[in-house]
Amino acid sequence: MRQFAETGIVAIDLANTWDEYLDDPERLPDVPELRRFCRELGVELRPGAADLDSAPGGLEAVPADLDAAAAVMKAVPPALVAVRAVRERLRAVLLAGDPPERTRALAQWTAELPVRAAVEDADGLPRLRLTAPADAPLAERLAVRSVADLLDLAASGDWERLRLCAARPCQDAFVDRSRPGRRQFCSTRCANRAHAAASRARHR
Repeated sequence: MRQFAETGIVAIDLANTWDEYLDDPERLPDVPELRRFCRELGVELRPGAADLDSAPGGLEAVPADLDAAAAVMKAVPPALVAVRAVRERLRAVLLAGDPPERTRALAQWTAELPVRAAVEDADGLPRLRLTAPADAPLAERLAVRSVADLLDLAASGDWERLRLCAARPCQDAFVDRSRPGRRQFCSTRCANRAHAAASRARHR
């Protein structure tokens, strides 16, 4: 099973929860997997801020009638729908094109979010950090955290090294931290597949 925390950067790891290589690309199919994502990335699940139960109101709300219960359990919880929507908006930012276009897309998304500024202590120095309101639902907290992660990448000089995998159909995001800065693939998996495909094409 592929882990969620592949980079430890929420923005990138959330964007990469859609895997075109899988028969079903959805890597967040249900609440247990969303919980696993949050656990691996250290995202706090706060009671009352977001309902992650399978049924509205909790498991006790599942009807006694088996057919009705099955229908409720098949329904996608609103919190999961909202997180997937954040992922789609995040992927749209990453797919926006070259770094200036990506910057504009990020600025537009940020303007739509309930962002607050907080000053944190960083080894005795003040550091400005974007946060979501204390009572914000999980999807909004993930959106603000993703924006903060992308701003941190830009501040560290990695904005132009934020890439999308060149091995189609994969579109996973990654930060190219190789010395020459010419990395094309998100993983060895994709590099091997791309090289094998190129080799087959040459020998046709």
